[in-house]
Amino acid sequence: MYRAVNRGAGGSACPTPGFISVIREYTYLVRIKTSITLPKDLLGRLDRVDRNRSALIERAARAYLAEMEKQARDRRDVEIIGRHAARLNREALDTLEYQRQP
Repeated sequence: MYRAVNRGAGGSACPTPGFISVIREYTYLVRIKTSITLPKDLLGRLDRVDRNRSALIERAARAYLAEMEKQARDRRDVEIIGRHAARLNREALDTLEYQRQP
């Protein structure tokens, strides 16, 4: 399943491009068994959505984490824009003024 490692300049090991994708695929497929405790009513709701609880919880956790990361990026963007608001507003007004001229 693994591909050969090429030797680059100086004899250093350089994995082939396919080798890297195999590693990513392997680490993506590896699952660690864990135990969590959830309320019975929540389990019932989960089971109505998907019989594979693990897959459903994994998708939900990934979606939640992606949303948290997006919110963090948005907060950083707003902070950066806020720090530069005066200059950006001046540039916008200058552009509008330029557009009004014949």
